[in-house]
Amino acid sequence: MSKEIQRNPTRSVRVGSAMIGREHDIPVQTMTATHTQEIEETLSQIADMLGAGADIVRVACDNKKDARALAEIRKETDANLVVDLQENYRLVTEVAPSVDKVRYNPGHLYHVEKNKPVRDKVAFIASVAGENDCALRVGVNCGSVDPAYKEKYPDDGIEAMVRCAVDHCAYLDDIDFTRYVVSLKDSEPEKVVRANRLFAEERPDVPLHLGVTEAGLPPDGIIKTRIAFDQLITVGIGDTIRVSLTLPNDRKAEEVEAGHKIIEDIRAGRIRAVPEHWGEGLNIIACPSCSRVENMAFIDLAKEVTEMTAYANEHDLTIAVMGCRVNGPGETDDADLGLWCGPRTVNLKRKDEPLGAYTYDEVLGRLREELDKLIAAKA
Repeated sequence: MSKEIQRNPTRSVRVGSAMIGREHDIPVQTMTATHTQEIEETLSQIADMLGAGADIVRVACDNKKDARALAEIRKETDANLVVDLQENYRLVTEVAPSVDKVRYNPGHLYHVEKNKPVRDKVAFIASVAGENDCALRVGVNCGSVDPAYKEKYPDDGIEAMVRCAVDHCAYLDDIDFTRYVVSLKDSEPEKVVRANRLFAEERPDVPLHLGVTEAGLPPDGIIKTRIAFDQLITVGIGDTIRVSLTLPNDRKAEEVEAGHKIIEDIRAGRIRAVPEHWGEGLNIIACPSCSRVENMAFIDLAKEVTEMTAYANEHDLTIAVMGCRVNGPGETDDADLGLWCGPRTVNLKRKDEPLGAYTYDEVLGRLREELDKLIAAKA
């Protein structure tokens, strides 16, 4: 029997026809993986996602050509659309007329106009959002934390994320823009739990978008996500969710289905207990495919990496497989071994040290060599 989920006293934030906050059901979000300029393919994927129950759909938009395609997509769908500004915050003027919410990453604001105060950039984004009836998401990500906060909190990445999020809330509050939500994401469930609990203690009024970024292939990616969501939603933290899975384009709607299933289970009291030593051993993280992926062989590579490395399951190591050059370089820095994929080659790293670029056929062999070296060193 379903029961009411107790929620923190978060305010309501409208995203098109969807409502986020304590007074509303928890909307399930997802993101298209097609290239945005392939308009018909993107519309078809949006339709699949809506059919699976998506309440909000994010579309990637990296440049003005994408923005023009987004405008055409907007004409053909009633979906509640979100766009991510990535490195160029000024692109907000091009995309805001076509969407219902804009996500900006505080860790990317320094890329453009480096001498301009961050507060001014945030005010500009909020002004354009307000003029176009858009909500905002302040999206803080473990792999791209603002360098100023990393420098201030060198030994505690979670504190750096939380302090950054709290400060950006203050920037928006100071200009009377309160139509925003916050996300604090990491690829490790326990860090997602800690970050969101710390933030919610300080700002229980701000709606939280929950997600375990780069959760990887199902079923492991769903399990990682459940571990975080079970511990947060059951204590009132979380107002909208995204399940980020590494899936081919024709299966992306499974993210939505997984999200609804998790919420349904929590309502029914079907909570998964976390064993004491869960999470020890080999950890494979992989980003959800999106329109920035330049070679869809990345999906197969993620599977092959998982299969090939099974012999190392008992070792406490992390391997990251990232699908693009936008997030790949930074978000593999913390992994023991990282792979970020380009159109024809895969860049292999040990922590933040580049080890070379290899073809998709070559890289598995090189990865195994480096993995064996790490295992031998630990032994």
